[in-house]
Amino acid sequence: MGRMPSNKERLVLLPKPVVGGSVSVSDALAMRRSCREFQPKNLSRDQVAQLCWAAQGITDDHKGLRTSPSAGAWYPITVFVADADGVFEYRPQEHALSPVLESDARSGLQNAAAGQSCLGEAPLCLVIAVDIQRMVSKYHADAERYCLIEVGHVAQNVLVQATAMGLAGAPIGAFDRDEAFSALRLARYLQPVYLLPIGFPRVY
Repeated sequence: MGRMPSNKERLVLLPKPVVGGSVSVSDALAMRRSCREFQPKNLSRDQVAQLCWAAQGITDDHKGLRTSPSAGAWYPITVFVADADGVFEYRPQEHALSPVLESDARSGLQNAAAGQSCLGEAPLCLVIAVDIQRMVSKYHADAERYCLIEVGHVAQNVLVQATAMGLAGAPIGAFDRDEAFSALRLARYLQPVYLLPIGFPRVY
């Protein structure tokens, strides 16, 4: 299947995020561990919504500020959700998912990452992509560095939020960008930088 048009009629509205919970930030930080083995159990829409919000959710409707800091509030990050139903772009302003690809890209991501099985087995993978050119006009030679710093902010938000929800994941940076780009059918200006397979940790 090919890339699908993104339009408001196709937006998948997400449940409102939960602000406040039973797990403290310090507890979540202490419990966070990378996990590469997952139970064969899908995440609920509420859980997907919470992870997306942690990554790039709007926290100030008036100023448009988000959960992760951005140099100059330019926000060059785009987060994608890849699961069994396809690939979806998270749209912070609408707190919604916009369909991008109607086929499962997880096996393609696994192949791009030298066969790392966690990418194929996790119920979903959050993909953090950047538009470096968005930052060049203001930050020039520092644009790429600032973008990569922001990717780290987003990934940590997601992994700590996942831990607080009883989920787990791992940050995957070792992958072929061209292969991942092809598997996801991203717009040309976007570069995938981090893959975050997320799910319920397998317990032995």
